[in-house]
Amino acid sequence: MTKTIDLNADLGESFGHYSIGDDAALLGIVTSANVACGFHGGDPQVMAKTFALAHENNVAVGAHPGFPDLWGFGRRPLPMTPLEIERIVAYQLGAACAMATYSGHAITYLKAHGALANLTEHDPVIAQAVLNGVYAVEPALPVVAIAHSALERLGKDRGMTIRSEIFADRGYDEDGHLLPRAQPGAVLHDPQAVAERALRMIHAGAIETLSGRLLATTIDTICVHGDSAKAVTLARHLRNTLEAEGIFVRAPAKQGHAS
Repeated sequence: MTKTIDLNADLGESFGHYSIGDDAALLGIVTSANVACGFHGGDPQVMAKTFALAHENNVAVGAHPGFPDLWGFGRRPLPMTPLEIERIVAYQLGAACAMATYSGHAITYLKAHGALANLTEHDPVIAQAVLNGVYAVEPALPVVAIAHSALERLGKDRGMTIRSEIFADRGYDEDGHLLPRAQPGAVLHDPQAVAERALRMIHAGAIETLSGRLLATTIDTICVHGDSAKAVTLARHLRNTLEAEGIFVRAPAKQGHAS
């Protein structure tokens, strides 16, 4: 059977005069762009430009909400209540929908960022709060969830559309969870090794752990991080490798959108 995979990256994370990542180059490679909504990165000007450029490149766009932590790039967990998390998710989704519509595009999914996303791996209360925030604004909007996460399980139990995600450039522990970034093997940089590993996971329908163990999972989308120095090279090599193996790289069919 022919395999199809979505390739996504976190984009639109510049802020004011602070520039991060080569969004223009990546938007010529990826099929979905997770656009920062102003809390961990991004601002109205950056969001508008990113959505417009994604539209020009026929790249699907998703809201990418995180903790309100520009200083820490959204990679530090903040002491927020579940209700507060619901509200910041809803708020950022609203901002993304407005700026995408302004730019002639439409939000077709949501993916949590950084520490917020990491918490949804293990914490069902936080995962439910993220789902509540999305559901309150747009019940039919697909949610990208880390494979083997509480968010994935609870979203499916709730009947929401869930897209299961693996990471091309992140290592996994023996339970199939992302390794902490400070741990050796957590962040992968070699384009060839990343592409070969991603290919193995897609063909196997499984997460590959640090030891090489394979844990079966649904794979709808694969992420490459857009803020690393080798992001463009890594993403291009990954896409070329997948297509050379006969794997179609394209965004999922639109199942719902927010506008």
